[in-house]
Amino acid sequence: MNRLEVIESQKINGLKTIRRKIFGDSRGFFSRIFDLQELQQIGWENRQICQINQSFTQQIGSVRGMHFQTPPFNDSKIVTCIKGKVLDIAVDIRKNSPTFLQYQAVELSENNATSFWIPEGFAHGFQTLSDDCMLLYIHSQPFSAESDCGLNPLDPKLNIAWQLPISCMSEKDKNRKSIDETNFQGI
Repeated sequence: MNRLEVIESQKINGLKTIRRKIFGDSRGFFSRIFDLQELQQIGWENRQICQINQSFTQQIGSVRGMHFQTPPFNDSKIVTCIKGKVLDIAVDIRKNSPTFLQYQAVELSENNATSFWIPEGFAHGFQTLSDDCMLLYIHSQPFSAESDCGLNPLDPKLNIAWQLPISCMSEKDKNRKSIDETNFQGI
């Protein structure tokens, strides 16, 4: 029985969106976010779930990102918006990729039942398109402070088209050096 409705490949190789089936009645609805058997077919094979994280962002226009971990802690993730609406972004940081430093944007919301599959080799971030956004992240590797890295979300080399004026961003993300300053070559 397919519990996931549609799995669509995105323009950057490796990225996929997953649209879940919604089973609803007068009480509300049910949807499955993670199904190991079905997700193994798109790339979750030989991976475990090491962490399930949740983030809450209050203000519309806020940006979080662009985060990644270096090997051996680089990870795959499935990102789902369970409240509100976000523009979710994945930047290709695979050094030998033909789409190196290009990004893919996907709208995730509590209403569209869509998750974003982001494999190893991508930086991740998002912008809130509504107030009070809550995201759920399923990770294949544990967090490692020593491997924690990121790109500046405002770096002109990335040229990310944020949909709204940026209202809030952490000092850490805002102060990350540019790709040119660090001579970032990918992972």
